[in-house]
Amino acid sequence: MTYIRLMSDAPPLHPARHLGLRGASNFRDLGGYPSRDGRRVRWRQIFRSNHLGQLTETDVAIVRQLGVRTAFDFRGRDERSAGLCPIAEIAVQSLAIEPTVLPALRALVSAGRLTAEDAQDLMRESYRNYIRHHTPRFRVLFDHLLADHAPLVIHCTAGKDRTGVACALVLSALDVPDEVVLEDYLLTNQYFRRDAAAHSELPDDVLKAIGTVQASFLAAALDAVRQDYGDLDTYLRDGLGVDGAARKALQERYLAA
Repeated sequence: MTYIRLMSDAPPLHPARHLGLRGASNFRDLGGYPSRDGRRVRWRQIFRSNHLGQLTETDVAIVRQLGVRTAFDFRGRDERSAGLCPIAEIAVQSLAIEPTVLPALRALVSAGRLTAEDAQDLMRESYRNYIRHHTPRFRVLFDHLLADHAPLVIHCTAGKDRTGVACALVLSALDVPDEVVLEDYLLTNQYFRRDAAAHSELPDDVLKAIGTVQASFLAAALDAVRQDYGDLDTYLRDGLGVDGAARKALQERYLAA
């Protein structure tokens, strides 16, 4: 059904946000969200997803029809090698943020003292570290957004943590209200299908903690923004290189009346 809609000569005014791909359960559109000035994020320009290494033939046809030109991949080295994008015409930009939570969890398992609370604490700390240690990766993403590489897709492995922070920053730069940014972030809990066999050495409650997104995780990243930069506007300017003129340019490119 989604494929038929995409192939139509007259696409609907409000396209489907979630594309329903079989090999990328969390592939969805950031379009349609309102900005504070009454405009909306353009549809079919910025997508977010889990990794693209398991796309089916039908999925590939849909992504090609969307016209995606660029993929911004936040996966670490080993993660990338486990699932390459099968669409040759998509230029993949690696913005590697190596995962830290799973190694820390495995160390706690070995020590015999792992709880779901430990997992949640590690998740929050990883989100703080995205800001503290990996802001240069996000800055490169914004450089490319300003250079207009859309339609584009932002992804990591699950499309929920590194991707979630990146997309929250993008929407915030487009002046989308905080509550709407959080709403988009939490949609992962509705769409992402976790591999039930993955990380089977971890307890079920721990897997649930790391396999979902929580408002407190994103809040931890924003806390780090405030601690290190004072506020989000200053972070956009000093951390990401998005000053007033650049932010206006982003909004002119990715917002529509």
